[in-house]
Amino acid sequence: MYTIYVKFDCLPGKRAAFIDRVKAEGVLEAIRAEDGCIRYDYYLSEKDENELLLIEQWESKHHQQVHLDQPHMVQLRSFKSDYIVNTVLGEVELKG
Repeated sequence: MYTIYVKFDCLPGKRAAFIDRVKAEGVLEAIRAEDGCIRYDYYLSEKDENELLLIEQWESKHHQQVHLDQPHMVQLRSFKSDYIVNTVLGEVELKG
């Protein structure tokens, strides 16, 4: 299993609007239906109303890499800058 996290810093007051648009455009549903997708979930920071965390779990790193080139990811990137000012990502190793 391959797990990554993505921390988004949203424009002030735009976090909910970003999530709503990802859902409304069908991007979230399309990602979750991709081959190899185990989990693709957003988590809200209680401390910072402009911070958003995404946890992605894939059957393999290859599945996650294929995911990046899907049409719905191109679509997401086309509007992401309307809501997100910074993105940090990293790999996570989960044991047990």
